[in-house]
Formats: sequence, structure tokens, C-alpha cells
Amino acid sequence: MKIILIKYGELTTKKDNRKVFINILYNNIKKALNNYKVKIIKTRDRMYIETEENIEEVVDILKNIFGIHSIVVATKVNTNIDEIEQNALKIAKEINFSTFKVEITRADKSFPIHSMDFSRKLGALILKNIPNIKVDVHNPEYLMHIEIRKDYSYIYHQEVKASGGYPVGVAGKGLLMLSGGIDSPVAGYLAMKRGIKLECIYFESPPHTSIMAKNKVKKLVEELTKYDSSITLNVVKFTEIQEAIYKNIDPTYMITIMRRMMYRISTKVMENTSCLCLINGESVGQVASQTLTSMSVINNVTNVPVIRPVACLDKLEIIDISRKIGTYETSILPYEDCCTIFLPKHPVINPNLNKAIAYEKSFDYESLIDKAVKEREIIEIKRNNQKFDI
Repeated sequence: MKIILIKYGELTTKKDNRKVFINILYNNIKKALNNYKVKIIKTRDRMYIETEENIEEVVDILKNIFGIHSIVVATKVNTNIDEIEQNALKIAKEINFSTFKVEITRADKSFPIHSMDFSRKLGALILKNIPNIKVDVHNPEYLMHIEIRKDYSYIYHQEVKASGGYPVGVAGKGLLMLSGGIDSPVAGYLAMKRGIKLECIYFESPPHTSIMAKNKVKKLVEELTKYDSSITLNVVKFTEIQEAIYKNIDPTYMITIMRRMMYRISTKVMENTSCLCLINGESVGQVASQTLTSMSVINNVTNVPVIRPVACLDKLEIIDISRKIGTYETSILPYEDCCTIFLPKHPVINPNLNKAIAYEKSFDYESLIDKAVKEREIIEIKRNNQKFDI
């Protein structure tokens, strides 16, 4: 019988709260495989999935679930010597190889043969029954793994690397400040890898920004649902605030004030959700608003934790991750977001906090912020449910 065996990886470092992590991972897997007929068995050391569906499709979904270190498709047999030997030989005969090694893990210490002795015994059996092969313990072409457990044993040879990290949701929820660029989706991905469930916020400025720019962001969220089955997107109309900034603020400080307004709005949105932190794609020194001085002045308007997962990565490293997770091609589509309109030629790179506060007194931003938060559009985006015209 074929079975999918899931290895936990980093979860094995947990002690008293390990059960909590495993339960959240179990629920995430269950949601991800909602459209498949599967039986999921969870234990402290492994998780097992039995299915009559297309196993390759199921494995492709599991690869993107955080908390899973690796996946194998194994043959499940009863834990007795004869059955293990018969199945191991049968499996070896179905594979074309010239060198091999048998590696056994004896989780059930009551099994009567020690791991090394049983490995040699099985190796000899395979050598005797398959011509023109030899053992290579250092660099085998075919490596047969056998896990011996109390009731059942598992025979496999290919291990698929999964996403690792912690199960999404185990660390609580965070609000991702999502633009249409390359950096913020990568920041969201890295936050999810540490167990943070995402909610997203996007600032649009119609008619200065287009519906295509908005759909581009929806598409980016949909790409991120590969790693969590459902993500909420808050779309905030930023037009009135941005126009007020353009009319009243010194051009060199427009980006600084705009970002301070975005932080204020995001903090207010957090009050109506269970989000515990803000997340964004700021990378130190990449643009004027991301110098350490700028970050300090901008961050001054909120007291919530702000996580910057890509802060110390260079642009090429961020691009590499965006290609890997499938967001790059969408991110580079040429639709302007509100951060690129009204862009001054020479934004200040070392803003002064007192100046920023003084400039903000030139217009009633608080009522505009309250209106923007109240009138925001809330969109639930689910994995594979929507396709956006971009």
C-alpha cells in the first residue's frame, strides 16, 4: 500500500507545546487537501496521509505547506521480517540501478534485528536476486530507506524537500503592507514561514492608479495562497490623503508623510482585526524612505511591532526568492501603484521628525484616515478560486 509520509523538521525542536504545533499543521493540511479524499493520521514523530487520489498532485500541494520538512511516498507493510524482505526485494526489482545501499531506522527497538545487521541482510538478499549490481555505501545510485515502527514499516527511496518553517497561524496573525512591487510579497512569504498568518492591506489612488494595478495585487495575494488557503485583503482608497499631501507638503517630505499616513491607517486596521504586528518589504537603504533615519521617523507614528523580513537582503536575493515563490512575473507588470505617483525628484533621505510633525499640521489628516479605514474594501481571496485580469 502506498502512503505519503510527512517529516516535521523544525517542529521536532519543540517540547511541551509540540502538540499545539502538530495540531495546527494537521488543520492546515486538512484545509489544503479539502478537495481530495484523504485520511490523515498524526503522531508525535510523523504524519501519514492515505489517499486513492493522484499522489503527485497531493505531494505538490504539501510541498508548499509550512511546517513540513520533507515528504516521501512510501510502501507501507506490516512490521515483520518476511514481509519487509519480500516488499523490499519487489521494490528494488522495479528500479533500474547499478549501485545501491540499504539504510534502516529502527524506531521500534523491540524489533529483533539491529539496524546494521538487518541492512546487511537485506543488501545480501537484493544482491543475490538482481544481477549486475553492487553495494556502494558512500555514493549509491539507489538508496533504499526503511523505517521500522511498532505496527507498520515504511519503504521508500525518494525524499521531496518541502517548505520547512513553522505551520501558518502558530505565531498569530500579522498585517502585510502589500504593494505591487517585488519586495512585499517576499516579505509576506518569509513571515508565513515563521508561522504568521497574513492579512494584507493595499493602498490605491483612483483615478491615478488603475484597476489593473489593483488586480495585480489581488493576483499577488492569490499566489501567496499557495502557502495558506485563504488570505484577507484590505483595499484602502488613498486618493484624498495623497492629494492633500501633494497640495500641502514640501515635495522633499511627501514620501515620508505618505508612509507615516500608511502606517497610521494600517495600525487602525489592526484594531479591527486580531493582527499582532505590521509586516512590510522595506530593505535597508534601497530607496529614500528606507534609510535608517527615514524608517525611524516613519515608524514613530505607531507603537505596534513592525517586522521587516527582507530588511538585510539585497535586491538580487529578494528577486531570487520572488522567482522561487512565483510572484516575480506578476510583480514586474508595469502598473503604477500609489507609491510611484506624485514621486518627487529629490525625496529627503534623512528626514527630521519635528519637521515631519510640523508639515502634517497643515491639513486635517485624522478625519481623512478615519474615512479611509471605514470605507475600505475587504476581499477574501482563496486558493485557486479566483483569476484576475491583469
